Amino acid sequence: MENVKRKILFGASNVALVVTALTFATRGGFIAPWMEEFNLTATQVGWIVGTAFWGFTLAMVVLGPLVDIMGINKVLAIAFAGHVIGLVMTIFASGFWTLFFSTMLIGIANGSVEAACNPLITALYPNDKTTKLNLFHMWFPAGIVFGGLLVFFFTKIGWGWRIQTAIMLLPTIAYGLMFLKRKFPETERVTSGASYKEMLKASVSPLFLFMAFFMMFTAATEQGTMQWITVLLSHSVDNLVSEGVSSILILVWISAIMALARLVAGPVVRKMTGIGVLLFSAVVSGIGLYLMSISSGIVLFAAATVFAIGVAYFWPNMLGVVAEKVPTSGALGLALMGGFGFLGGSVAQPAVGYIYELQLLKFGNELDAGAMTLQYVIVLTGILSIAFLYLFMKYRKKT
Repeated sequence: MENVKRKILFGASNVALVVTALTFATRGGFIAPWMEEFNLTATQVGWIVGTAFWGFTLAMVVLGPLVDIMGINKVLAIAFAGHVIGLVMTIFASGFWTLFFSTMLIGIANGSVEAACNPLITALYPNDKTTKLNLFHMWFPAGIVFGGLLVFFFTKIGWGWRIQTAIMLLPTIAYGLMFLKRKFPETERVTSGASYKEMLKASVSPLFLFMAFFMMFTAATEQGTMQWITVLLSHSVDNLVSEGVSSILILVWISAIMALARLVAGPVVRKMTGIGVLLFSAVVSGIGLYLMSISSGIVLFAAATVFAIGVAYFWPNMLGVVAEKVPTSGALGLALMGGFGFLGGSVAQPAVGYIYELQLLKFGNELDAGAMTLQYVIVLTGILSIAFLYLFMKYRKKT
């Protein structure tokens, strides 16, 4: 019976994360239609997209510390309500401000999913946290694959972004029903007997602060690139457009590779250790960004594969390393990590939009502007490579 409960709660968590991924993927595909329909600049759209990340951070920072007090079920109820209201508001959006606030509300819902489900999964699987977190977070890129294909095919048949948004209400209702009236386990911090004061102390330890700071860089590398990739690479696939290939399929391809990489994360983490995987990810994602910036046509998919393998392990392994090496930080630690991650993502959105606009003015064409914008993001991977190399050497000496 206990095993059945685990599977149901884990499955419902996966569906909730798929909804989060769908909002991310479709929003990337909606950037161009929003700019055209509402006469918005790239910077304005960057601010709209960024609110999803601010909302996520707000939910993580506010609700994360309260998960132990409120209970996981109440935080998930907030997520469900936020998704339903935010999606309905988006369907009836009329311009910048309605998109701004509806996107922020969806971000709050997404953050609530992370704030509740990460400690839920570590509580369900205390002896296999990193592997299960990787499997859980596999559903984010898997959801992006589905969302990207949804945008591609529905746009082909003339179904606009409002209809595509409405379709996301279906899995939202599904996860709400799956979680309804379920019994939830106590969080790991509660079952371990650690006090709230000990959790707070662990959340300001040197290692935790190090990981939280660089969580912003890993998230900016992944989310800053992927949210804008349909725009940045739109003219890199020009010679494939006649064959029905769209830049949204680059996002789908990257997400599919990420999902596969996370599916086999268990053996990878056991062989390389969590910190070793992070170092690998930083180096490979930087190489992938550079290759994408100089590639076009079908070769772009090979370059995107390298980038996808690099960024796939960032988010779940940042959480996994903290859960294993700073376990007393508990639900608060996981929430703060997610919050810092989406804070980095929120800053990256308008920054990428602004850099892209500057490059457009400089080069006068979208192809070169997109390529140069990607090369600016490579700086983040260089910083991450140095940081994780330091951490890897430090912990290798201890062992």
